[in-house]
Amino acid sequence: MAAPVLRRGCRGRLWALACVDGGSCHGRGAPTGSPSNRIRGQSSVAQQPLHTAQKPRKGEHNWAAVVGLEIHAQISSNSKLFSGSQVRFSAPPNSLVSFFDASLPGTLPVLNRRCVEAAVMTGLALNCHINKKSLFDRKHYFYADLPAGYQITQQRLPIAVNGSLTYGVSAGKERGQVIPKTVRVKQIQLEQDSGKSLHDDLRSQTLIDLNRAGVGLLEVVLEPDLSCGEEAATAVRELQLILQTLGTSQANMAEGQLRVDANISVHHPGEPLGVRTEVKNLNSIRFLAKAIDYEIQRQINELENGGEILNETRSFHEKLGCTVSMRDKEAKQDYRFMPEPNLPPLLLYDATSLPIGTDPRQVIDIDHIRETLPELPSVTRERLVQQYGMLPEHSFTLLNEVGLLEFFQNVIKETRAEPKKVTSWVLNIFLGYLKQENLAVSESPVTPSALAELLDLLDSRTISSAAAKQVCPYSLQFLTVPLSQEMFSVTPQCHH
Repeated sequence: MAAPVLRRGCRGRLWALACVDGGSCHGRGAPTGSPSNRIRGQSSVAQQPLHTAQKPRKGEHNWAAVVGLEIHAQISSNSKLFSGSQVRFSAPPNSLVSFFDASLPGTLPVLNRRCVEAAVMTGLALNCHINKKSLFDRKHYFYADLPAGYQITQQRLPIAVNGSLTYGVSAGKERGQVIPKTVRVKQIQLEQDSGKSLHDDLRSQTLIDLNRAGVGLLEVVLEPDLSCGEEAATAVRELQLILQTLGTSQANMAEGQLRVDANISVHHPGEPLGVRTEVKNLNSIRFLAKAIDYEIQRQINELENGGEILNETRSFHEKLGCTVSMRDKEAKQDYRFMPEPNLPPLLLYDATSLPIGTDPRQVIDIDHIRETLPELPSVTRERLVQQYGMLPEHSFTLLNEVGLLEFFQNVIKETRAEPKKVTSWVLNIFLGYLKQENLAVSESPVTPSALAELLDLLDSRTISSAAAKQVCPYSLQFLTVPLSQEMFSVTPQCHH
């Protein structure tokens, strides 16, 4: 079989990839949209208030929860996984659809090199074993937003397996201590995204937008090593940071670039695992934690009241704060997996297997990608602790808030104040103000230079700490120009 063609994430530059023969992938989330648009039978539990698993309730100490996650991350690429169509958020409906995306007869897939490199890079960052040979498969199901009637995925032999993801969970009386935990990564696979169904209940019709059809996805499957919503949310946030650091995905959940399916069950410790339910398409870290904790408590209440847990797919109703039934999974759906006949096996190389004289543009070199990995969030935290003497929990906060680490480092560069004092002011005064005003770091009215000058005045004892704290909230609201000593009188005053 002829070797497949590898593309960069843009048009006009092609590479061939040495292969043998064969082909295979898996997993598609339920159609997106408001849960109320697709609920077949809503349980009465939808009207119950949300109870989180962390709050002890009747008999809860006799139960253990098991949570596994399937995470779909949209790959940062200019074009789709198997076609040259552009990838752009909020483009006019059906304006970015190639003949292949629409599944017109005679069209063939052309593998995007950028997507393969992103999968390898992500696998290396998550301590996975990278398979030098992986396969593509067809997963058959029929829905309006899937024109071909099947999805190209990797079901038999994915590109990366057996990794781990380390994350930190807050603990202690004031939850200031961070305890490291690890969840196993079962596999990472490449697959196509589906289109988008837009349900119009008023007109009783569904509209289809195929712009997203064929966009490259990384599906990261985590083993069921998690036990509550907080652990799941923290693990997903850590993965989000890693993807953004690598540049393999923007992982913007608001734009659907990171979507999570959660598999949840409860059981008595020492007994077999219980029947699991799946909560689909969670597109917010906060809602992910709420959905998991609610579902754990729902299952406990159901079993303690003599009921049974159905093997079903559920969705999270954001307004009601509960999960609702979508469809049952008692009868296993037959996806009729088969090898993708138009794609031979994907072959990767390392320093030991790379043929002599091979053009690097013709192959994917795992070792070369490993050498180009940027500093990962866990390493950045260790560096911050060692370089600035901050507590580990402070390093987590600096990385978890988008843009805060860059702001902190810019303040450090422009002030004479001690790093510990800068850390305290950025995390307590500055970040506290932003949260109070519901502002992102990028929306802050104060620049790092302004805060640095305020800290310099404080460091030189031109003003007292009490005066600086009195002035700071007002300067954060109104000052976008450098501060001056004349602003402060001998007796500290608050300036409105």
